[in-house]
Amino acid sequence: MPATDTHRAIDAVWRIESARLIAGLARIVRDVGLAEDLAQDALVAALEQWPESGIPENPGAWLMATAKHRAIDRLRRHSLLERKHEELAREIEAKEMAVPDLDVALDDEVGDDLLRLIFTACHPVLSSEARVALTLRLLGGLTTDQIARAFLVPEPTVAQRIVRAKRTLAEKRVPFEIPRGAELAARLSSVLEVIYLVFNEGYTATAGDDWMRPALCEDALRLGRILAELAPQEPEVHGLVALMEIQASRSGARIGPSGEPILLLDQNRALWDQLLIRRGLAALERVEKLSPALGRYGLQAAIAACHARARAPEGTDWARIAALYAALAQLAPSPVVELNRAVALAMAFGPAAGLELVDALTSEPSLENYHLLPSVRGDLLAKLGRFDEARAEFERAASLTRNVREHELLLERARTCASSSTPSEPG
Repeated sequence: MPATDTHRAIDAVWRIESARLIAGLARIVRDVGLAEDLAQDALVAALEQWPESGIPENPGAWLMATAKHRAIDRLRRHSLLERKHEELAREIEAKEMAVPDLDVALDDEVGDDLLRLIFTACHPVLSSEARVALTLRLLGGLTTDQIARAFLVPEPTVAQRIVRAKRTLAEKRVPFEIPRGAELAARLSSVLEVIYLVFNEGYTATAGDDWMRPALCEDALRLGRILAELAPQEPEVHGLVALMEIQASRSGARIGPSGEPILLLDQNRALWDQLLIRRGLAALERVEKLSPALGRYGLQAAIAACHARARAPEGTDWARIAALYAALAQLAPSPVVELNRAVALAMAFGPAAGLELVDALTSEPSLENYHLLPSVRGDLLAKLGRFDEARAEFERAASLTRNVREHELLLERARTCASSSTPSEPG
């Protein structure tokens, strides 16, 4: 196999095996940062040896065995400084002697190890940006450069976030474990928040030239599906997966031939991915079986399902969507939820009903620079025939967004309002 083909194969193996590898090592060495270093050492060894020797029959087991040997060597080098390292090295060797089939042993614990890694990478002691970067690095197998390009931030910034995150986990002595009891709900909420942040950045990019970044959506979906397999009794996990599956089903219809955004009501629904919709609806059914009361993600999935079930925009059950948003506002109060509820009210009961709620939100400090507030207000004003006011709102929205495609769309809507408000000359 040519070296370039081997390197591509190693990249593929790394994306598949890296999370499992780091998770297994972290359980052994009890340090996420050290575990990633050891995994990277094994990757370097693979890049050096596999082009000559060929890819092993079980590349994941080869990487783990190599990393474990590096761990023993590294710990022995430091044994004079700290006696416990020598004891840990002996412990690793003893486990290897006791378990002849290394891969079978890894498979026995890989589920719990991955769960531990997810909860550690998403620990609330870290900032939101650090949790996202560390999760994509450790569980998504992304390089620092790939994360930086995905979020349009400088690579050194991402590298610094990851280094600081690993240092914080070590300094705070965050245990590599699955939280139990009352702590589980709060920690699980942090994990789900990180995955959904990644998905949303891929689904509607906050900045840059592209409306979507599909690779981020795929990474988030993969992490969500893994978590659903590892925590099958957690309804909110399935709720998030349902939400992401249904939203991802629209990806092929959200962008026009030139990369321009296509809004929900203008999309060709024949382009929606029916397999993803079926998967999303099945996940939502699991939520409803596990819990009679829908949680934050379950409610959002139920809203997405209303759109998915409608064969045409006019078939959408907007009254139900408005009721679901009202329930979401009770459960997780937020000005953004209220803004979405205003859209649903406008669709169900007329633009004046929605505008009343939107106008009440204009004094909300947290929405002062949120471009979707003037965007929604402009849309409702246009529907009421107040085109001059609508044009001003769309122009303000355009000035607030950092996404080039969205900026162009909003200015086009402002121009449409300007032409609509210009009286026609007598013929």
